Formats: sequence, structure tokens, C-alpha cells
Amino acid sequence: MHDERSKPRKLYVKSFGCQMNVYDSQRMADTLAREGFTETENPAEADLVILNTCHIREKAAEKVYSELGRLRKAKQAAGSDTMIAVAGCVAQAEGAEIMHRAPVVDLVVGPQSYHRLPELLRAAEGGKRVVDTDLPVEDKFDHLPAPTRAATAKRGPAAFVTVQEGCDKFCTFCVVPYTRGAELSRPVEKILAEAERLVDQGVREITLIGQNVNAFHGQGPDGAAWNLAELLEHVARIAGLDRLRYTTSHPRDMDDALIAAHRDLPELMPYLHLPVQSGSDRILAAMNRKHGREDYFAIIEKMRAARPDIALSSDFIVGFPGESDADFEATMDLVRRVGFASAYSFKYSPRPGTPAAEAATQVPEEVKAERLAILQKALEESKSAFDQACRGTTFDILLEKPGRLEGQLIGRSPYLQSVVVNNPPARIGDLLTVTITEVGPNSLTGEPVGAGGSERSLPRAEPVAAMEV
Repeated sequence: MHDERSKPRKLYVKSFGCQMNVYDSQRMADTLAREGFTETENPAEADLVILNTCHIREKAAEKVYSELGRLRKAKQAAGSDTMIAVAGCVAQAEGAEIMHRAPVVDLVVGPQSYHRLPELLRAAEGGKRVVDTDLPVEDKFDHLPAPTRAATAKRGPAAFVTVQEGCDKFCTFCVVPYTRGAELSRPVEKILAEAERLVDQGVREITLIGQNVNAFHGQGPDGAAWNLAELLEHVARIAGLDRLRYTTSHPRDMDDALIAAHRDLPELMPYLHLPVQSGSDRILAAMNRKHGREDYFAIIEKMRAARPDIALSSDFIVGFPGESDADFEATMDLVRRVGFASAYSFKYSPRPGTPAAEAATQVPEEVKAERLAILQKALEESKSAFDQACRGTTFDILLEKPGRLEGQLIGRSPYLQSVVVNNPPARIGDLLTVTITEVGPNSLTGEPVGAGGSERSLPRAEPVAAMEV
């Protein structure tokens, strides 16, 4: 492999699942850039293809095997020697199974081991099929190179920074504690250094990410464990950073200090993704969620008192084992009472090795499908009501990419909505103040009213009332 470094080689990475995987995929590309790889969007021209996988739901894993089947056929048809690697959570959970089911795979690497990719590739290029799903003693972040300025610029003005990995909650439906391991928080100084480097390279919005991000307890410069609110306060002080977000949170770790941060930090966007999963106390207990519906309502009430223009997003699972009609109605009642600006909803999918998969009272597929359709209709009505309430509202958007039409740019609102602007007096990476003039099913249209933002702060959006569905 060392002899090959002088030759330009192409890397194609495809991510499945969450923001954590997007971040990991970028860091894999940064690591392999030092080995002479440049990224391509065309897998057919790649010398190395990496599928960075998700194991949260059954179909996600099957998508990976389908993708591997397509890659195998394409590789055979072209007679190529493209190497294929599987990374991420499916790799962690099913390493040996992947090697058995997909002989086309040369390398399997877990989410805590991808900093070892160069040496693993060298072994694979020697003709050995390699599986590395160990949970290493060393911190992978200490071994990952920083992205180049060109790589950061290509990825756009909004970036992710992982601050926490793993989960200790052990929800009965979830594989994360088994594929990502126990909760681990990065040291504050290393997070700040990474954030400062990104801002210096042109990033204007940072999202702090973790499987259970508000359980963050990283060591601060003073030697004490810092909570997420303290971390947010210090990241917000980085000169040139205009916007700050975090995801994904757990209701049990939504403390008063974090809620106060939404009140006190203008850089922290008025948007909170807070998965509830169910509106039924009985089902929440069976899920081992460690919170009840009234706990959730109390958090929402405090959050709206602290930040009246907050937009709320959540996750829902329907058809969890034992879910009755009354349990499902409790979920629908919660949806109507809260009024979500957006949400993700899924049918329960048994994951091997989790307690819920062994439950005797599995809900029939047709019942799950019917309940999901009812829930998604209500969530879409809630989202539409929130979007319609934004018509006539003025706020800053961060311009992120070109639109489909010439002269169009697309930005993100404080509420994470996609906003289209025609011929804006600005460029990608700028904050632009717009008034929302049109509301579509997938995006808003904004009319510029002048340059927005400043070096350090973003004006608060005009309050958008919570919608009753």
C-alpha cells in the first residue's frame, strides 16, 4: 500500500442512518486522504467503497446487504478490483455474518475502530479478509487527522462535532448500547479545539452530536466534569460561530441548566429534537425509557417558558410489543397536545439481542401499519401548521447550497426548515435575513430583506406559537 500512495485513488463512502454516521464518514475520508484517497460521488470509479451502516431498524440492515449485492454485480461486470468495506453499527453487530453472507466484502470495521483503517486496508490488500470490531482501549479521536480546509469547504458552512458516544439507558428496543458501547464523553478542550478549527475553516454553524448528547459529562480544563450546558456556553463564545445546535437528547437528561441555555445563548437555535417514543406510561415503562408522559409535558412547558419561539421535534415508535388501542391513543393525545414542528415515526422493528424482541405480545404487522398511517397523518398536519405559521415571519437563514434553478440558493431556518431564495444578494456561507412568502410541502420560500447576522450573534426569530393539531 505504501508504494501505491503516489498514485491518486478514489474513495466512495455511503452513509446510512444518523448524523453520527455522517460525521464518522467524513472522518474516515479525512483519515484516508493521508493515504492518497480523494472522494468521488461515483462508486463505479472508486478504488475503495465504504458502506457506513446503521443497525437501528431491521430494514436498515437489509438495505446494506442489498447494496452489497449491487456492488458485487457491478464489480463482476466491470472486472474491477475495487475493495469493499463495511463500517458502522451493522459491522459491529454482524461482522462474521457479513463475511459469510457477502464474500465481496474485503474489510469489516466497527464504529470505534475506523481510525485504524490505513493498517486494516494494508492487511486486506495483502489478500486477507479483515474484521475489526473490537472496542479499543485508545481514544479514536486522538488518532484522527483534522480535515483539510478544502474538505471542510466542500462539506459546507454547517458541520457536526461528536461530543459523546454510546448510551447507558438500555431502552428495550435499542441496539445502540451493544453496537456503540457505554457512554463516553470527549474532553472539553479537544471538542473546543475541533470546533475552533472548523470555524477557522469557514464553518458558521456547528451541531454537537451524540447518541445521548445531553448526558455529556466530559472533563473540563479545570479537571471537573462539565455538563452540556457548560459546553454549549463555551462553544458559543468562539468568534465567527453564528449558530449552535445539539442532537439527540433524552428526556431524562434535559436538566434546568440546559433549558436555561436556550434562554441565555442567542447562538443556540430555537429547535429541540427530544424523542418521546410513546405517549403511554405503560409502554414507556416497557421500553425502559425512565420517563413518563407528564415528565415530558413538564420539560416542554419549561422549554417554552424559557424560549417561547422554540420548535419541537421528536421520534415515535408504534406497535411496540403489548401496545393496545388505548396506548396508541395516548400517543395521539400527546401529539395533539404538544404540536410538533417535525417528527420521525416508525413501526416497531425487533432487533436481535434486545429484550423487546423476545416479548410474547408482538403487535400484528397490519395493526402497526394502520397505526403508523394515522400517526404520520397527524404529524404531517402538525408540521404543516407550524410551517404555515411561519408565513410572513422574518428570520435569518444560513445559505448552504445551490438550488435546482439558476441563481437559487437554499438555506436553513432557525427551525431547520429548508428555505429557497431566488437570486439572493449573498453567497453560500452567509446569513441572510428573509421574510417567508410561500410555504410548500418540503420547503419554504424567502424574500431577502437585507444582510442578516453578525460575527457572533443571530437575532431571535419572531415567536411562532405552538400548534394544536
